Amino acid sequence: MIKVYLNDMKFRYEVFQIINLYYTLENIVFVDEEGDINIIIDDKKIIISSYNNKFEFIKDYKLTSKESINLALFSFLKNATNKEFPWGTLIGIRPSKIALSLIQNGKTEEEIIKYYKEHYNTKLNKAKLCIDIAKSEEKFINKDSNTISIYIGMPFCPTRCLYCSFTSNPISRCNKLVNPYLVALKKEISTIINFIKEKNLKIQCVYFGGGTPTSINDYEFYDIMEFIYDNLINKMDIQEFTVECGRPDSITENKLKTMKKFEVDRISINPQTMNDDTLKKIGRNHTSLDVVDKFNLARELGFSNINMDIIVGLMGEKLEHINKTCKKIKELNPDSITVHGLSIKRASKLHENLINKNKLEELSQKEINDMYEETVLLANDLNMKPYYMYRQKNMFGNMENIGYAKQRKESIYNIQMIEEKQSIIAFGADAVSKIVFLDENRIERFANIKDVNEYINRIDEMINKKINLLKSLYN
Repeated sequence: MIKVYLNDMKFRYEVFQIINLYYTLENIVFVDEEGDINIIIDDKKIIISSYNNKFEFIKDYKLTSKESINLALFSFLKNATNKEFPWGTLIGIRPSKIALSLIQNGKTEEEIIKYYKEHYNTKLNKAKLCIDIAKSEEKFINKDSNTISIYIGMPFCPTRCLYCSFTSNPISRCNKLVNPYLVALKKEISTIINFIKEKNLKIQCVYFGGGTPTSINDYEFYDIMEFIYDNLINKMDIQEFTVECGRPDSITENKLKTMKKFEVDRISINPQTMNDDTLKKIGRNHTSLDVVDKFNLARELGFSNINMDIIVGLMGEKLEHINKTCKKIKELNPDSITVHGLSIKRASKLHENLINKNKLEELSQKEINDMYEETVLLANDLNMKPYYMYRQKNMFGNMENIGYAKQRKESIYNIQMIEEKQSIIAFGADAVSKIVFLDENRIERFANIKDVNEYINRIDEMINKKINLLKSLYN
């Protein structure tokens, strides 16, 4: 436990987040007396002390009070722990938004890099990454309130991965729920699509994710894909239809043929790692060879836009493991890759294990940076450029999730979802709709119920609430 004394509690959130960067799994509590870390804030300076260490930070007039406190505490903990995080004090999940805003305000690259350094102590390479992504995203970002995208969630998986916090019920235990779920899902889609057509809204992208959409059987998959095609794809002139196949142990030739028939133009086949020992540790029932086989089958059937996911920081993995993963993926030559840093999510089995003192092997920040650098080299070798990025709390090495793609293979949906300039209407258990009021720079969210049984039983309630939310923008 880390006890923190703070004399001005309106900055409690910022203080907690910076301390959590350095002590991710510790219980951080605020106390009314001297603690392990003491922070005194006044109009001109910030004084931080811990045992025999003391640090005084004079506020900079160019910075907000929150930025000053973040920088002061970050510098103090950096010196105390000898840990250096390349993102500095940036804890928001969309760091490229800052660069995009500054570009639109006419700032030069040098001015933007200086801004990241002065306000967040961000390293040069991360500031440049934000600029590159902002430039890539600028040509895709939505500017029309009547253009939307669709997300459809399938809350089932072959097994639940150790790090996962999504709604991903193991299909072997929940098979009886599939048909009732599909009935409810179809009802939600058909009702809302009538509203979309009535208001003449334009659908740009459809993204079928999860969970794992391909975890259901061939017949069930064909049935829901045909329904999605008839209601959301056929004659709708959409730009992108993605199915996140994900797990190779859920992919069959029939499912791939179904996707081709119903005009899916982008799929994901996600190994996460190409090391078989790690796959067993994280709870997957497939091997790296299964990834290769299913990838090659998809190519043979004509899929020309395949994404692959990699996770950096999986338990027990070091630089040599990432090297092996990158080498095998380079041989497959996908059209895009998404590199994730392991995030320790509270709803995951991994978090539960760590709370029970089953610790992850410690890696230095240099080792973490070197592992990420291997994925950058992989993207370069595959002639890919970074096109979208987001960050999460409690990430491995406080790094980032980043998508790389070959030219014209970028996922438009990923960009719209991350930049939050387009309304995303989401269907299915635990799916979150985001309704964007562009003129007001405001977002309203509506989350469907997470529990599959409750989703099925309360589908009418969710449909009515969603319609009412949509009417607030499209009246």
